[in-house]
Amino acid sequence: MKAEKRREEILSLMGNTDNPLPANVLAERFNVSRQVIVQDIAILRANGFEITSTNRGYVLSFETRANRVFKCRHTFEEIVDEGNLIIGAGGRVENVFVNHRIYGRISARLGLSNRTHVEELYRSLLSGASKPLMSVTDGYHYHTVSAESEAVLDDIENKLRAAGFLIEI
Repeated sequence: MKAEKRREEILSLMGNTDNPLPANVLAERFNVSRQVIVQDIAILRANGFEITSTNRGYVLSFETRANRVFKCRHTFEEIVDEGNLIIGAGGRVENVFVNHRIYGRISARLGLSNRTHVEELYRSLLSGASKPLMSVTDGYHYHTVSAESEAVLDDIENKLRAAGFLIEI
């Protein structure tokens, strides 16, 4: 299969699912290396397609969503509560970042859009292989949250405040 045709099919696959598509899955489907898929994604982005990399794979974005950054603080055990609160109110947790006094801003894309994603993240952290970024800043961290409107983000902000997770900036 020629590269151009493969890229068209990658876009088609991403456009027909709400789930992230991992590079290794795409590589197997098209019988190419993972690196070829990574290069294809880079070329598609350079051609104007908004493709986001998450810890579970690539996602194609079609819509413009409202975004807001929330500063939060909670315990490790409350990660699931925070994620489910945001998602339950209609938000998507795009990333997490911390401002470390020595290392500066450290961030990770999350792309959490449903409760299963939140549970998967929590189980991964619970395994002990890695610690959440908030652990290096005494629980303080930021999330970029997207939603269909500013009104939904206002609702999420109010719910985070009521739960005691929101730190007023």
